[in-house]
Amino acid sequence: MFLVGIAGGSGSGKTTFSKKILERVSKSVSSQVALLHQDSYYLPAPPDRLRMHGEANFDHPHAFDWELLKKHLTQLKKGEQIQAPVYDYRKNRRTEQTELVGPCKTILMEGIFTLWDAEIRDLFDIKIYLHVEADIRFIRRLHRDVRERGRTIDNIIRQYYDTVRPMHHEFLEPTKQYADIIVGEETDIAAEVLAARINETIQQPVHEESLI
Repeated sequence: MFLVGIAGGSGSGKTTFSKKILERVSKSVSSQVALLHQDSYYLPAPPDRLRMHGEANFDHPHAFDWELLKKHLTQLKKGEQIQAPVYDYRKNRRTEQTELVGPCKTILMEGIFTLWDAEIRDLFDIKIYLHVEADIRFIRRLHRDVRERGRTIDNIIRQYYDTVRPMHHEFLEPTKQYADIIVGEETDIAAEVLAARINETIQQPVHEESLI
């Protein structure tokens, strides 16, 4: 199992970058590559202790179900199948639904805190951090949340200043030091390189160990 971790701030383009990689993977091996979203592993209800001005804080590391995520990644590394949770962005909660992921030979996992937990970092074969300037990330987030998640501009701005920006500086930005590769706004070349590596890894023949 080849496991790629993709981290970066909200609006840095993690999902878009992941899809670019998938689009460039050879059709002959595409069925052996799956995408896992860290957002699916938010806790069913964010801890009350993390609330800011009475609202849930989704940008703190403790808002995630790390035990379930570690369990699932470990199972995937072993070549097993998992029932991944499904997250509803309009309701801001994990649903009762699940989706089958695996078994496959490569997993791309994307999320803001993909590189935050040491045990999970050790599972990745390649660790990537998308570094995009704050103003660009904010504008992307604004357009995305209005268009796709049914949120108001006032709500997005308030959440950005209350939790997104301070949590990014305190918890997320420091995880950049763990990345093997740091990618900027132009992600096409990086996606080509990663796709080529995935193609090579999946198509590489398995050599039987010599019996002595």
